[in-house]
Amino acid sequence: MVDFTLTDEQKDLRELAHNFAEKEIRRVAWEYDKDGTWPQDIIDQAWEVGLMNTHIPEQYGGPGLDYLSGCLIEEEMGWGCSGIGTSLMANGLASAPVTLGGSEETKKKYLGMLTEDKKLASFCLTEPDAGSDVSGMKTRAVKQGDKYILNGSKCFITNGTYADWFTVYAKTDPEAGHRGITAFVVDADSAGVTVDKKEDKMGQRASNTATISLNDVEVPGENMLGEENKGFKLAMMTLDRTRPGVSAMAVGIGRAAFEYAAEYSKERVQFGVPIAMHQAIQFMIADMSTKVDAGRLLVWNSAVLLDQGKRNTLISSEAKRFAADSAMEITVDAVQVYGGYGFIKEYPVEKLMRDAKIMQLYEGTSQIQRLVIAREVLLPRNIDETTPEAEAKAKASEGSQSEQAPATV
Repeated sequence: MVDFTLTDEQKDLRELAHNFAEKEIRRVAWEYDKDGTWPQDIIDQAWEVGLMNTHIPEQYGGPGLDYLSGCLIEEEMGWGCSGIGTSLMANGLASAPVTLGGSEETKKKYLGMLTEDKKLASFCLTEPDAGSDVSGMKTRAVKQGDKYILNGSKCFITNGTYADWFTVYAKTDPEAGHRGITAFVVDADSAGVTVDKKEDKMGQRASNTATISLNDVEVPGENMLGEENKGFKLAMMTLDRTRPGVSAMAVGIGRAAFEYAAEYSKERVQFGVPIAMHQAIQFMIADMSTKVDAGRLLVWNSAVLLDQGKRNTLISSEAKRFAADSAMEITVDAVQVYGGYGFIKEYPVEKLMRDAKIMQLYEGTSQIQRLVIAREVLLPRNIDETTPEAEAKAKASEGSQSEQAPATV
């Protein structure tokens, strides 16, 4: 049986996130967008009420929420302001590789840093000449004794100016393409780490995006995540876990635009009746509603697969592609419903349209998602293939059961 009923805890969590988005985020969202203001006060409040670091396990101070619950929060953040929401949620992208590949000491140190205080972390994968083509990265990590020396540049780094540490991907075997990439945790105050500039963006202007330079940065060997030359796999595993949340934020943007357009269509009178009475507008509103609901179902499916310990690569890419493209389509149509007023900053939908565009670009463009989807469909893998987390739990359970099982002869 398929059941989309949320638990009482999930309903309470969604209500908490919605109230926060409505009362704390929306009241300042357009002002912060205009000035490109860093939302430190909102970040502090979100940390205090438990709306950050949602998937960090309990043993490292986090709430250890399931992925579906995380998506409920991220949809509301996107509904409030996806720029501020991105600032709040970026820790999840940086911390996932640490959770997946860090040693116990590394997890305690760096995950604990995020949960013990209002700290931020950034995910550093993209480079000026290596966006969708990750294998083209030029950042190098050369081993010297018990440490690595990193040199290179990373761009489009969310929260880069304010991060306390970075998850950095670098080439340890330059001739091996994507099979020569390794991930490291780099402290932001390390000698040789420089924040070069803050980008002046079209949308999501309350989100900080910066370029980071690494010049002979010494990184202890214990800060390597996973195995040497296995960083590409770690990055892909990370994106499988973060794309549901990013997709949920896109659903939130689309939902906000749909709600604004539907309400405006009932108020705006043309030809003697509200424009909602005209079939042309009704069809646009109907399509918006359908895209929001369909996107949410894909998002929830991709999250639930993870919560069940199953591989979600296909569905998470479908969710990201559909939700991102739908957010763009819905916001464009919302501007159309508003007519000339939709093009004016005094009205809310032009900001949503600008914000929506980045959803088709970051964490894998819509075109890259189509490549992933095609690969998964044409070269299918077993959807019941378990995730590393599920395998670890199963092994722990087996060990526990074997210890408790009565002796036999």
